Amino acid sequence: MAEKRYSKPFGNLNSMKTSFFENNDGMLAMADGMADILLAQPERTTCKICGSKLEAPFLRSHRIGYKKCDVCGHLNSECEDNDEFASKVYVEDDYSKNYSASDKEAYEKRLTSIYIPKAQYLKDCLDKEGVKEVNILDIGAGCGYFALAARRLYMNATGIEVSPSEVEYGNKMAGEDILTQIGLTDSIDYIKNTDCNVVSAIGVLEHLTHLKENIEALRENKNIQYIYASVPMFSFSCAFETANQECYNRHMGGTHTHLFTNESIEYMAKEMGFEVAYEWRFGTDINDLYRFLRVSMEKNGNKEFADFFADKFVPLMDKLQNVLDESDFSSELHFILKRV
Repeated sequence: MAEKRYSKPFGNLNSMKTSFFENNDGMLAMADGMADILLAQPERTTCKICGSKLEAPFLRSHRIGYKKCDVCGHLNSECEDNDEFASKVYVEDDYSKNYSASDKEAYEKRLTSIYIPKAQYLKDCLDKEGVKEVNILDIGAGCGYFALAARRLYMNATGIEVSPSEVEYGNKMAGEDILTQIGLTDSIDYIKNTDCNVVSAIGVLEHLTHLKENIEALRENKNIQYIYASVPMFSFSCAFETANQECYNRHMGGTHTHLFTNESIEYMAKEMGFEVAYEWRFGTDINDLYRFLRVSMEKNGNKEFADFFADKFVPLMDKLQNVLDESDFSSELHFILKRV
């Protein structure tokens, strides 16, 4: 039975995501452009996790249908996130620019407020496991936030990333070369050959076009004893997005071409010879709902009332999100897998 932890304060999340509120139309246009690329790819007929045959879409949002697997419960987009899709959205279009902090101060703020707590959670759980020496391979490392956070907490960590601009930026911010730029499918070989005892994938598994091959590599390399990942979940945010088609679809759109469920994570862990040892659920469903309401009110000419509503609603958000987290149906899950 996994040890469970729920929720964390939103803190200054809204101030860090101001573009989601102030540039809804621009962000929505960006997501629509990625939807165009995805919809041009072949139909997905089998589940991303278990390979079972998929039936008709279970739901549709922002032009994309999503098929729910009858075997493992995974939510799959109706089109394949193949190499062509990945090349266009991660390399050619430099999707990373939407998530790169603009300067050192902003980078440090994001590192401290978002990634240090994630790294601390991993460290605390590994301390409970009695792990004395931690060596981390961070896949899909982005701008190096998690790898550097782990180093700040005296864990050894290096990262691999497909985006050249993110690698260059992350190494510059870190002041040393903690990241290596790789090709779209090179993570498989890195995983197969690493002698690290921990692999981390923070917001990454949903982006791997060759997920099954990466899962196989994780299973085969017995050096890897723990996997730390965070993934987007089939959740209340999906309902909020389907009901708000004129608002930016942060969760079920863009490069999130499939969403995990509790069942599909359990299935994936078992396939790799691991078990779910620790879970930390802290979604942003309530933040998404608040954003949709606020953006819609302002679009309808009710900015003054939107400000009034915010004064009433924002102080309740942590409590409301905690209720959703404890339902085990919220938008994000951090989990640690342990080799059996």
